[in-house]
Amino acid sequence: MTEAIVQDPRPLLAVLVSLVAAVLVVASYRSPNVREGWTILAAVAKFAIVASMLPRVLEGTVFEWTVVEILPDIAFVLRADALGMLFAFLASGLWIVTSFYSIGYMRGLDEANQTRYFAAFAVSLSATMGIAFAGNLVTIFVFYELLSIATYPLVAHDETPEARSAGRKYLAYTMFGGGVLVLAGTVMVYWLTGTVAFTAGGIEELASADPGLAMLAFFLLAVGFGVKAGIMPLHQWLPEAMVAPTPVSGLLHAVAVVKSGAFGVSRVVLDVFGPELVFDLSLPFGFSAGLVLSTIGAITLTAASLIALRKDHLKQRLAYSTVSQLSYIVLGLGLFGWYGLVGALLHIPAHAFMKLTLFFCAGNLHVSTHTDYISEMAGIGKRMPLTMGAFTVASLGMAGIPLLAGFVSKYYMLIGGIRMGAELTPVAYYLVGALLLSGVLNVAYFWPVIYTAFFEAEDDHDAKPLVDFPMGGERRSTLAATDGGRAGDDAATDGGRTGDDEVDESDDDEPDVEDVVESAEVGSDADADGADAEDTDPEIPEDSDIPDAETDDLPTDEEGVVRPDFDTSDRDFSEPAERVDTGDYAVDASPSDADVPFGVGRGGAGSTGSSDVESDDDGEGDIDDDGTVSDHDARHADHDDAHHGGPPPGGWEHLRGLAALRGRESTWFTLAPILTAMSLAVLLGVIPYEMGFLELIELIVDTRLPEEVARP
Repeated sequence: MTEAIVQDPRPLLAVLVSLVAAVLVVASYRSPNVREGWTILAAVAKFAIVASMLPRVLEGTVFEWTVVEILPDIAFVLRADALGMLFAFLASGLWIVTSFYSIGYMRGLDEANQTRYFAAFAVSLSATMGIAFAGNLVTIFVFYELLSIATYPLVAHDETPEARSAGRKYLAYTMFGGGVLVLAGTVMVYWLTGTVAFTAGGIEELASADPGLAMLAFFLLAVGFGVKAGIMPLHQWLPEAMVAPTPVSGLLHAVAVVKSGAFGVSRVVLDVFGPELVFDLSLPFGFSAGLVLSTIGAITLTAASLIALRKDHLKQRLAYSTVSQLSYIVLGLGLFGWYGLVGALLHIPAHAFMKLTLFFCAGNLHVSTHTDYISEMAGIGKRMPLTMGAFTVASLGMAGIPLLAGFVSKYYMLIGGIRMGAELTPVAYYLVGALLLSGVLNVAYFWPVIYTAFFEAEDDHDAKPLVDFPMGGERRSTLAATDGGRAGDDAATDGGRTGDDEVDESDDDEPDVEDVVESAEVGSDADADGADAEDTDPEIPEDSDIPDAETDDLPTDEEGVVRPDFDTSDRDFSEPAERVDTGDYAVDASPSDADVPFGVGRGGAGSTGSSDVESDDDGEGDIDDDGTVSDHDARHADHDDAHHGGPPPGGWEHLRGLAALRGRESTWFTLAPILTAMSLAVLLGVIPYEMGFLELIELIVDTRLPEEVARP
């Protein structure tokens, strides 16, 4: 099919509409209803502009608009072709859903700086539209960098030290890391070919260029865009960005940022080098550039899935799931053939719908119950039936269960890998194995969330099924005591079992702890008063002879530095293990072989261990070491209700179906977007052609593959 280029300003209008909305949002900061009205109006207008171009794009029309010519053969061009429409149609549609969710979330938590939030969100969508409709490498580079700048205020929204640190790392990786690589690759392509314009099937001059330089240019561009796609080891910014509000996490992980990285890699493979050249660029040991790209994706998706298994914080687990799922797209783009490319591109909307549902559910749990940790979610399905039901559906889709979006895209990639292995290179069989293994790991890290929510009770809770070894963990109650503590808070602090410190009141011969302390203090005073009258009792040891219980029993290295002893080969597993608390692992939150108050490191009532911030039970926020009150915690004090996660005293309220539908579960501003995103994931798995995505993707692939490897 030949492309018919039409000069039309609609691609530019799609970029500008949310920029105008950002100005109106800032101007309406005194009226939240008007401010958010502009957000929704702009989202609907953007989607209408993009959707108006879709029918003619499916017929082969390309809408193009040249903004300005920078240098000969280098212009700032916006171009709505089939590949750009795939990303633009997806992002503009999901912005409507995310806008409604943002209203419910931000108001539900009474977040500060909401005007800045909605304005930055609008600017981010303008940059996203610019990436989708970029007509060449220079244009996409400009919008790629603008997206990093626009989303920085969203990542650092809470303005805590953690949020600012995450924002700086985000800029360092995506703007100063990935952006520089993209710029270097763009310069090399222009030097080799004299053009940077996107061409369906690839720029012809690259096929005759020096293979080594062409290979270098390819990997500069692929890795530069891959930074935003979260390929390892350049993924560290992504989990740390989870400090941002949940709608931002949805934007980062499902709609705009990471998808812009995956879309950029797609442009490089399909419209700069072309699938055929990517497969023909040879490396030692029979690897081509495409197979190296797929291998990077296979390693990333496997490693990220294994890391996700051990994350107890729900958003952290979802973050590593995102790293894994985006690598499906990267892997599929390296599979030379019709099925592999269709599967890779179809996974862009499939992952967007499913992951947006999952993050929306995590945010709704946070707003409604202040629960963020999987180990605290026992029985939460009773309190949040619709939310956890949608979470279950999206999780099944991520694992590739039939009739859901994830199954269709993964099915195409599996077929593509098998055909490539049979016809071209056996290396593709290993990629198929990675896809199958990742599907099993998806089940492994999503099942504990579903199992804990629906099949466990608060008063008889397995601390972490399938999260830590030994399997099954230790049963305990997660119910808070009536004084705000946790059941079992009287557990022995010396590592013993609950009840070890109980004193038999009938035994009057045993001294009480308070009596021992009081007698010791009296004895100390008496010794001080009579020091001049008599010599010190020689039987009393000196202080230096008394072992220091805090340090002397701890393992040390050769230099005397205290080091944890991880060698458990000779350990009696009936005794508690020494713990290294990093805060975000399930094994640290609720170890299976040690009785510690539940919820270690959370800052809640049951926490133990040192912390820079102590819990303030009077509802005025957290008090730092310098005596100041944390503004962020004070802001949310009215919403905490003396409850900081996990089931409240007495357990979760059991909401029936009708009660949940009447809005008792949460506000419909958050619940409706959850159900909408979930429904889209189901529809894409059942009727992908009728939704337009599969038809559009087949058009993209048909116009970019040689005739001999086109549609079977």
